[in-house]
Amino acid sequence: MAKQNVAEQFVDILARAGVRRLYGVVGDSLNPVVDAVRRNSAVEWIQVRHEETAAFAAGAEAQITGRLAACAGSCGPGNLHLINGLYDAHRSMAPVLALASHIPSAEIGLGYFQETHPDQLFRECSHYSELISSPRQMPRLLHTAIQNAVGRGGVSVVSLPGDIASEPAPEKSAETALVTTRPTVRPGDAEIDALVRMIDEAGKVTLFCGSGTAGAHAEVMEFAGKIKSPVGHALRGKEFIQYDNEFDVGMSGLLGYGAAYEATHECDLLILLGTDFPYNAFLPDDVRIAQVDVRPEHLGRRSRLDLAVWGDVRETLRCLIPRVRPKDDRRFLDRMLKKHADALEGVVKAYTRKVEKHVPLHPEYVASVLDELADEDAVFTVDTGMCNVWAARYLTPNGRRRVIGSFSHGSMANALPMAIGAQFTDRRRQVVSMSGDGGFTMLMGDFLTLVQYDLPVKVVLFDNSSLSMVELEMLVAGLPSYGTHNKNPDFAAVARACGAFGVRVEKPKQLAGALKDAFRHKGPALVDVVTDPNALSIPPKISAEMVTGFALSASKIVLDGGVGRMLQMARSNLRNVPRP
Repeated sequence: MAKQNVAEQFVDILARAGVRRLYGVVGDSLNPVVDAVRRNSAVEWIQVRHEETAAFAAGAEAQITGRLAACAGSCGPGNLHLINGLYDAHRSMAPVLALASHIPSAEIGLGYFQETHPDQLFRECSHYSELISSPRQMPRLLHTAIQNAVGRGGVSVVSLPGDIASEPAPEKSAETALVTTRPTVRPGDAEIDALVRMIDEAGKVTLFCGSGTAGAHAEVMEFAGKIKSPVGHALRGKEFIQYDNEFDVGMSGLLGYGAAYEATHECDLLILLGTDFPYNAFLPDDVRIAQVDVRPEHLGRRSRLDLAVWGDVRETLRCLIPRVRPKDDRRFLDRMLKKHADALEGVVKAYTRKVEKHVPLHPEYVASVLDELADEDAVFTVDTGMCNVWAARYLTPNGRRRVIGSFSHGSMANALPMAIGAQFTDRRRQVVSMSGDGGFTMLMGDFLTLVQYDLPVKVVLFDNSSLSMVELEMLVAGLPSYGTHNKNPDFAAVARACGAFGVRVEKPKQLAGALKDAFRHKGPALVDVVTDPNALSIPPKISAEMVTGFALSASKIVLDGGVGRMLQMARSNLRNVPRP
């Protein structure tokens, strides 16, 4: 049997760790690894048109499957293109292994063509970033990188010179057992005891939930029912906590709606469950706060805490539920549920009024129809900007749908690349990219990746010919909009020229039929919807401190925005409110 080289051993270890695809763009320093993938049936090379797409796709795959995913870039400029997508994956706690191939090892440090220092450049967006400078470091260094990515949740980067990749691998290298799943973490008894006391002493408790509640829906609902607590959520917690939730009071933050803000400010005790909610201006400073998080570095970095609990949300609640005293007083919960429904009632008309005649189309209406027609287990990938608003307010979670976006890193151009990674995990599952025209055109070349692999991704393009979120930021600052207008082509015609299905929608009556046709099409499809650039959104509570860094405005041109089917959900919850 021929002796393995380092590249072949590298690919074999990835396969043992559960990696099924390696996203990237080929290049000379990467050629030994690409050739090793060609000869390994367990791993597929996915050729994208831009390395940033490779990193976003790997991050999305990791978020959908919960398994390690991988991407690669050639030396210098090639692997530098990975960095934005890796930042996003890292901040989303997606386990991703990135291979940054390197210049010839003998030339490192001598200003060689395309020389960078990837082992240093990627340190800020990874748990682990190291250089393989000798074959003798394999496979231990790669094992360590994998353990960091999976065990700590995030990115690991391995830099590998092309000449080292071609050298013989060490003989008799041990096949070390690999960590492929993360454990649950139970808090200490002292923290559980303290939290039980705080809950029992509080008259009004509110739960505010983030992505750390994934897999804990049943426990959150049981806990909320026992202590009669309103349940609000951050954007990343929406898909895990809003469905089948009779305690729902909506979402707080910059894209918020409903009564979540009031519920978090009018309680005696606020419990933050699995959320690294970034906007401390929306958090209270005059109520007691306890935070539960599996990552200790998240505890207390957004708000002052009265109690920090290091633990998995599900395990923590399993400890709390049998120990806390049941609360009988529903008055706070019922008041927040009514306030939530009333708040939604006040804005729902924004997308129902004259929508059949409004041209350009209300984007709220587009999102609402999309929500109704999409599959019950669809995966939505969402561009940063106004698409985040429409997804937050109109996509109805049900425990089977997924919504993925650059919610922590806030990058443009993420939706299409993420859709690629999501679709590769299951070609039969409906994947919808909610793209803005600004984000779509930034990485539009990878629409060709859909065509090349015949991926049935459906791109719904909110085409308002502007960077509308930036326009709103300028409005907030009292500046005239400048440099935000996009001169766009007919994107449906572009899609057809690429060999995909494409249809352009300019009138509301065309929308439902166009979406149905795209969904029925077996391959990639793009629906170019011309939407109103003046349809902007504001959060439910605004203060001067909230303005910096985001679009907030009370200008007359700003619409409150609708809330889709959430009003129906809120009204349904009110049936459970006892009548005097």
